[in-house]
Amino acid sequence: MNPFQKLIAPRLPPAAVALSGEAASVVQLERRGGGLAVRSAGLLPLPPGLVRPSFDEQNVSDVPELAGALAELLTSAGLVRRRRWSVGLPEASTRTSILTMETAPASRAEAEEMLRWKTERALGAPLDELRVSRERLRPDAQGRARHLVSGVRLAVLAEYEQVFAALGWQAGLVLPRHMGEAWWLMRDDGGGAAANGAPDSLLVSSHAEGFTAVILRGGAPLYVRAVVCETEDRADELYRFLLFYRDRNSPQTPEGAEPAHAPPPAYGEGIGRMLVAGTGIDEAQASAIVEETLSAWA
Repeated sequence: MNPFQKLIAPRLPPAAVALSGEAASVVQLERRGGGLAVRSAGLLPLPPGLVRPSFDEQNVSDVPELAGALAELLTSAGLVRRRRWSVGLPEASTRTSILTMETAPASRAEAEEMLRWKTERALGAPLDELRVSRERLRPDAQGRARHLVSGVRLAVLAEYEQVFAALGWQAGLVLPRHMGEAWWLMRDDGGGAAANGAPDSLLVSSHAEGFTAVILRGGAPLYVRAVVCETEDRADELYRFLLFYRDRNSPQTPEGAEPAHAPPPAYGEGIGRMLVAGTGIDEAQASAIVEETLSAWA
């Protein structure tokens, strides 16, 4: 089962707002010709310091001011009367991780306890302080259970919910920004892609504090890594992430045998599709890093 089926074929608001420390954006989609098309969209730069994305600290310095800015944005986009929204929170306000169960639990209760412990360690906060979304992924190559978890601190979420309440919104879906962006790669990448040896997909979602990189295989996340770094360090950090991906997916060479130079056939051509969102690293730079890093498969 695709863990993001609720994003790909949802009964959710067709309009979404995305927030960052620099700007707010809105988009309304409509079905057209068997696909999706943008019906209305808008972008509004935010005053410096109004939104300071953080997982542990206050995010919104002035709730009425942010609500007013969003109302202005909706007016300019012709969406002021809409009340039902999907919301993409700033990347640095959330944390996402893929959890792997190294051993099979003896019972459902033990499995739940292991997941709670792993979630707290991965997200860096007690569960009673978090709003957590959890989806089961396909088992890994060794048959181990895997789960995708995303979390936001309740105190941080409450700040944004105050803004939504001031606008009279009903937020049908609140998620990290990179998950909404990954939807554009997943919507055309069904669950059978992996079995057919199709290439993997790469999302690089950049923001003021760093970037989040997601590798997708068969319409589901394979690896997720959030990196906090300066702009000048992003290329090096993306290079390191892709080295990790390459090393994990390169064919193993038996001891004493010649190294293999062909790409692993089960994984197609490595990275076949890429989406670069945000600022701080552009598509040409990311493409060059992908080509350089994965050239060992050629």
